[in-house]
Amino acid sequence: MTLSPVIEKLPVLVLNPHNRCNCRCVMCDIWKRDTAQEITRPQLEAELKSIEGLGVEWVVFTGGEALMHSDLHSLCVPLRERGIRLTLLSSGLLLERYAPQIIEDFDDLIVSLDGPAPVHDRIRRIHRAFDRLRCGIECLRALRPEFPIAARCTVQRENAAALLDTWRAAHGLGLNSISYLAADLTSDAFNRRPATKPDVAPDPTLLNEEINRLIDTGECGGFIAETSAKLLRIARHFCGEFESPVCNAPWVSAVIEADGAVRPCFFQPAIGRLTSGTTLRDVLNGPQAIAFRQQLDIATNPICRRCVCSLNKRPAA
Repeated sequence: MTLSPVIEKLPVLVLNPHNRCNCRCVMCDIWKRDTAQEITRPQLEAELKSIEGLGVEWVVFTGGEALMHSDLHSLCVPLRERGIRLTLLSSGLLLERYAPQIIEDFDDLIVSLDGPAPVHDRIRRIHRAFDRLRCGIECLRALRPEFPIAARCTVQRENAAALLDTWRAAHGLGLNSISYLAADLTSDAFNRRPATKPDVAPDPTLLNEEINRLIDTGECGGFIAETSAKLLRIARHFCGEFESPVCNAPWVSAVIEADGAVRPCFFQPAIGRLTSGTTLRDVLNGPQAIAFRQQLDIATNPICRRCVCSLNKRPAA
């Protein structure tokens, strides 16, 4: 199907409400930012007409760490009033402190889980990060046992031999599911620059063995969100066998950064910026954005070919 370069409907909107993070992960440089920026309530309110007109159904709060925002509740209220599904992505360090707010404001939660306790703490470079995550989950479960909480594991050198143990840890924490995502090695996402990227690529043979152990659990496509085919793609990715995922993110979603930059996805460059006189709809259908979508070939684009993530959602009618 040929996708129109003009966006009339946008099912998914990703908001980065705060640009800093409280972890020091080896595969990410967001924590190195020394100036805090965040989306304010007035800035969001200026976009509500566009959000309504574009038929946004789902808003994902990501980061940095969204819970570091000075008043995250104020951003959630107008979106919830419009019946929009809200998802929170979090490092998990602040869950216990903000548990009541999370239960009130969000429909579900995705936490970062990079291994069993020793591995997770080593990757996050935060003392007792796993314990703080566990306490936060327990607090949320005490408030609302049925509240959906999933884990996301970023696969890299430090945890490639512990993916099965990470699966066990997710079960032990009482989570609803776990997904696995290859560490991004090439793009400028997550405040990274090529010259500063550490080598976090795992040993391909070791990784392939561990992924096959995951497949042998029989939980792919269930508790493990990925199918076996998607897990095997992670192994091929680290062998240098790059292949673009099936993805239509630039046509059905957008990312708004804390500084107002608008991206078609996490990894592609910005296609515009929100200002006092420029709305989200203006940016999405501006000359730069339309030219980007007209020229984008997912199968051959070098960023897409090395992409570690994908979204393939039916465009809203």
